[in-house]
Amino acid sequence: MSATATQELPLFPLKTVLFPGGVLPLRIFETRYLDLVSRCMKTDSGFGVVTIHAGNEAGGELVSIHPIGTLARIVDFDQTEDGLLGLTCLGVQRLRVVGHRIQPDNLLLGQVLWLPDDPVQPPLPSHEPLARVLRDLLENEELQRYARFLVPDWENAAWIGNRLTEILPLPLQIRQALLEMTEPRERLDILLALFQEQRLA
Repeated sequence: MSATATQELPLFPLKTVLFPGGVLPLRIFETRYLDLVSRCMKTDSGFGVVTIHAGNEAGGELVSIHPIGTLARIVDFDQTEDGLLGLTCLGVQRLRVVGHRIQPDNLLLGQVLWLPDDPVQPPLPSHEPLARVLRDLLENEELQRYARFLVPDWENAAWIGNRLTEILPLPLQIRQALLEMTEPRERLDILLALFQEQRLA
């Protein structure tokens, strides 16, 4: 994907943050998003997950979004117990929304630039406690549906930091700030400081 040319992409504003390599479960019930899913399945394409800054996920009202988000692709689907369409999506690549328009059905379309992948760096010895916590978390039965779609990369600081940010009970604004960072070891340093301050482990 070119880092300089913009591409129009349907956007799904949510009160969550998706990282590259991360797993996102969704329940779909609005017509605009059912149409979006149908289009993605037919064209083998994805959509952008962007975090809501102000507004609500449902109802079609105008929302304010953070410009940095992540391309998501559908990797599994089923019908939930309440009859809704359930999706499992995988984060692929970070993006920046540089403009957007709203379709008549209230679907948000963004003009996006693709952001480079995080550099591959091994975690430092000081980050080992974080890796241990992540291993323990991924063995939790409640996270098995999430974990089965992951491709483990324990020698990659970005992978460890991204997974911890998704799983730990962090405020949304901190998750968004960590998504926007470009240095994986710095992301781990911040997580370690939060970890020690809040006793997340």
